[in-house]
Amino acid sequence: MTGVFVTFEGGEGSGKSTQLERFVERMTNAGYEVLFLREPGGTRVGEVVRDALLDPAHVEMDARAELLLYEASRAQLVAERIKPALARGVVVVCDRHYDSSTAYQGYGRGLPLPEVEALNRFATGGLVPNLTIVLDLDPAYGLERATRLGADRLEAEEIDFHARLREGYLAIAAAEPERVVVVDAHGTVDEVAERIITVAARLPGLERIGGR
Repeated sequence: MTGVFVTFEGGEGSGKSTQLERFVERMTNAGYEVLFLREPGGTRVGEVVRDALLDPAHVEMDARAELLLYEASRAQLVAERIKPALARGVVVVCDRHYDSSTAYQGYGRGLPLPEVEALNRFATGGLVPNLTIVLDLDPAYGLERATRLGADRLEAEEIDFHARLREGYLAIAAAEPERVVVVDAHGTVDEVAERIITVAARLPGLERIGGR
């Protein structure tokens, strides 16, 4: 048995959390066994790393240290939870995966892309999602939504940083159109959710999510 691996990506305030909840609910209602995870996090080790990465007090964190912490959390998640679940035939849905490192640390921080991509491959053991959905939203609008109740360390970055993230995600999608699909995140929650379902239902193994 081989499961299906779906990841969600996007800038801050893109509505990822809401859409992930809708997506997982739709998958479950369609009869799929779903494992919902997040990066960084998803394991005991990963949650400790997550706290360090998002703490706004850690303003001195070096970009390379940041990248390595993300990769450490990712490696543990893949080994401990993702690969075993896929081997059981489960649909794994993850809030962020290695494309986040390419966008945030590569395009956002300016670290060399070949080095970021090499570390991504090392951390995942070469595992590649079957489908990656990028929720695309104007960064200024997304930040306004994301920071209404305060900002974590990444949300507090300057708007230029977030603009580079968007450019990064669009570049990733252009380079891998068969895996990465950009979904317009403007509109109502229901409108965006239906766009996502339309995309996901095309993937072999997920046809039932579209009601077929």
